[in-house]
Amino acid sequence: MSRFKQSIRENRKGILLMTLAAFLTSLGQMFWKLSGAGINPELIGGFIFYFLGAVLMILSFRFGSLSVLHPLLSLGYVFALFLGVFLVGETIETVHVLGVLLIIGGVVLIGGGDH
Repeated sequence: MSRFKQSIRENRKGILLMTLAAFLTSLGQMFWKLSGAGINPELIGGFIFYFLGAVLMILSFRFGSLSVLHPLLSLGYVFALFLGVFLVGETIETVHVLGVLLIIGGVVLIGGGDH
């Protein structure tokens, strides 16, 4: 078995939890943006999503290596970009696509670099 596959297999649960944590924290940040800086349900929802993401982040470290899992938080930038496009109506440009590809490529390379 290749070292890459072995690293992914050993850290699988942590990788899944950290990816979900990155999604929830970016969802929380999107809700903060939608709140318009006022105290309203969007702001409170943002805190709840961010809190859940933080809890999952802490839990994920029990199921994998720090050097593999922590860089996965950069997926939050990818999730934030797509949330902005699909839920807020922001536009995506070529440079954004390139950035997303670089982030995903880096995550894949680091995720398989445990050994």
